[in-house]
Amino acid sequence: MLASYIDYKLRQRDYLLEIAKLMTSRLDLDSLLRLILRASAELLAGEVGLIVLKERDGSFRIKASYGIAPEILPYFEPFLAEIQFLKDGSLSLPQLEMRLKVVSLATGIPLRQVIALPLVAEDELLGALYIFRTTSLAFSEDEHQILAGFADQAAIAVRNARLYQEVLTEKQRLKAIIDHSADGIMILDPDGKIEVFNQAMSRITGIKPEKAIGKYCWDVLRLKDPQGKDLCQKECPFLKSSSTEQPLYIEGEIEREDGRRITVGITYARLTGADGQILSVIASVRDITHLKEAEELKTTLISAISHELKTPVAIIKGYASTLRREDAHWDEKTIKESLAAIEEESDRLSRMIDNILEASRIQAGVLKLEMGDVWIPKIADKVVDYYRRQSPKHKFEVAFPPDFPVILADEERIREVLENLVSNAVKYSPNGGMIWVGGWADKDKVYVYVVDQGIGIAEDEQEKIFERFYRADSPLKRRTKGVGLGLYIVKAIVEAHGGKIWVESKPGKGSKFIFWLPRR
Repeated sequence: MLASYIDYKLRQRDYLLEIAKLMTSRLDLDSLLRLILRASAELLAGEVGLIVLKERDGSFRIKASYGIAPEILPYFEPFLAEIQFLKDGSLSLPQLEMRLKVVSLATGIPLRQVIALPLVAEDELLGALYIFRTTSLAFSEDEHQILAGFADQAAIAVRNARLYQEVLTEKQRLKAIIDHSADGIMILDPDGKIEVFNQAMSRITGIKPEKAIGKYCWDVLRLKDPQGKDLCQKECPFLKSSSTEQPLYIEGEIEREDGRRITVGITYARLTGADGQILSVIASVRDITHLKEAEELKTTLISAISHELKTPVAIIKGYASTLRREDAHWDEKTIKESLAAIEEESDRLSRMIDNILEASRIQAGVLKLEMGDVWIPKIADKVVDYYRRQSPKHKFEVAFPPDFPVILADEERIREVLENLVSNAVKYSPNGGMIWVGGWADKDKVYVYVVDQGIGIAEDEQEKIFERFYRADSPLKRRTKGVGLGLYIVKAIVEAHGGKIWVESKPGKGSKFIFWLPRR
């Protein structure tokens, strides 16, 4: 009998050791709880088991069961009442027996014995373990001690699994934040090699993550200043910084594989260990190309306005000062010419101010159209008649077919488009020549063109001339008045009508501006 008991205890010990190993190797909480319950039931010859765990809000919920159909689990909730008393061992046997009878009657399961032990790790109550028997054989003190020791190991395993799940959840959350961040994010190892390269970083640089990871940061970014100087200097500038406290911010240009240059601002922050050694470097990269362009536009605007507005104001003031001189008596012709010059410069000043305001409205997205029936040949005749009087050295020809259709458009805006195009044709044909204005129509669209015999436009500038404040680079530009808003406004008006504008030109061969509008 004694030998049999010793043999049973040895087998029980071996079984506990095997289960303990299995528990320490499992980090999936659901799988771990099922293992704990099965092992506990087998150790104590129990037919039914429950594991109850504490939630974040402090409540307790059944998280695993053994020998119980899922649909009757709610009937075991009486065992959740006052479960916190288990930590102190003050949940008395009569209380358990009372709940045992209630649950047994409700479920129809002949539950006769129950043992309940808290799951406590580092003085924290995690939950409770219940084992039930349907026989009248009571749990012995020896079995109670065995289960208590097993429950202590189980509690540690549960705590570790929960911590692992929390770390895994945080890791997944961090990965989601990095992957979906609007800013580019790189994580570098202490040597400057890229470990993480998110999708935004790929969009900014044009480099796929798999091509960047494992390479040195400076080999991927190749950051340069506006003069083309290498900012990385063959190693990450943050790694060279002596400060471990403050993040380092630098700005530079990246040349993408497609040839496009973008400006980025990079903030480097180091993570260090207790010994001060670098563990990793986090680089947050933001595309600031538009901000730099906006700064340049602002500078250009101030420069252009200060220069262009100053000229007509100086002319107006000069003529006005001359006319009001008390020591001179001007003849009628001189007075008329002076007043005409003042009027012309005032009109030019007014047009420049209107263009600046118009450009601001376009930028703010508040360009309004007053739609009505418009016959473009009539507008073209009026515009050309005006410039015939203004520029005698140019010859003009208007060529629209008689059946050119009436369209739905904003007449004043279309006139503004034609005035800008004809004005440019005059300005950039300083030696005179022919200027043609005409068009044609198909079943869906109407086309309008303005052609000159002027200096032409280089191919690489033909897209840029429609940008704000841009003026084609040529010696004539310095002698030609304007702030570079006319074609920007023209493009905005045409596109607001649902149309498109472009230019066909070669240097020295003149230019042909063409736009189409929907035929409605």
